Amino acid sequence: MMNKLYCFVITFLFGCFAFSQNTLLDEITSESDYKNTFEMPAFKAMKVVNNQSTKLAGKGDLYLYVGHRFGAIKGGIGSLFGLDYANTKIEMLYGLLNEVQVGFSRESFKKTYNIHVKYAIKKQTSTFPVSIVGYNSINLDTSLDENIYPNLNFNERYVYISQLLISRRFSDNFSLQLSPSVVKHNFLTTQSKTDYNYILNTGSRLKISKRSSFNIDYSHHLNRLSSSTEKNVLSLGIDMETGGHVFQLLFSNTQASDEAGVLTMAEGDWLKGDVFFGFNILRVF
Repeated sequence: MMNKLYCFVITFLFGCFAFSQNTLLDEITSESDYKNTFEMPAFKAMKVVNNQSTKLAGKGDLYLYVGHRFGAIKGGIGSLFGLDYANTKIEMLYGLLNEVQVGFSRESFKKTYNIHVKYAIKKQTSTFPVSIVGYNSINLDTSLDENIYPNLNFNERYVYISQLLISRRFSDNFSLQLSPSVVKHNFLTTQSKTDYNYILNTGSRLKISKRSSFNIDYSHHLNRLSSSTEKNVLSLGIDMETGGHVFQLLFSNTQASDEAGVLTMAEGDWLKGDVFFGFNILRVF
């Protein structure tokens, strides 16, 4: 219990994200116009580290997201600290309407396909204290083998995710987010899993320079069964901006990068060295 509480406290005290629609420097320059109202987005990328943020693609903007997660670093030199084993996710994000983003992705972890919609409900302004964004997605797990599960129904391959993202930009340097989430699995492979999963995510950003930042997010599973081997996810990252690209370097106790895998399938343990190094590359066109 103390370890869980400690993770929450750490998340509230630290964090950050640095991203730009064209370059981070453009975003920094425009921040001066918002110093008194904090109407700029609380986060500058679509994810804090592994979890969704309240940032949305602008109307007509197309983003390419490439996420790469290696194996556990505890493998040592034998696996080159996990570099021999990798999970890759490629995603396209598009600003369909003002404050409405759609996306499609494919991740090698469980050979998962995903479609999502992300939409603004309320923006933080000088008269409203927080930004509120909704996120809904459908995952298709194509790794389930019909030879192993002969009675498998196609609908059992689906996983549904709903999140309410609530963030506040406290200053130019610090933002905080809380995100209650529900993950619905149509197929349960073991008796240690539950179909409806209720998770509370926390995330924060702390800018450490004009072109870099430290970020952290933590996911706490509220109704995990006692027999489950899965863990709550703690992710730490450093963002570095170079022109139109942003490189996000991160460490986490999950190898997944899709929301369903991050929130309900993590088995890594920081204290045992079950930590995975990874990176994200984002580009706007």
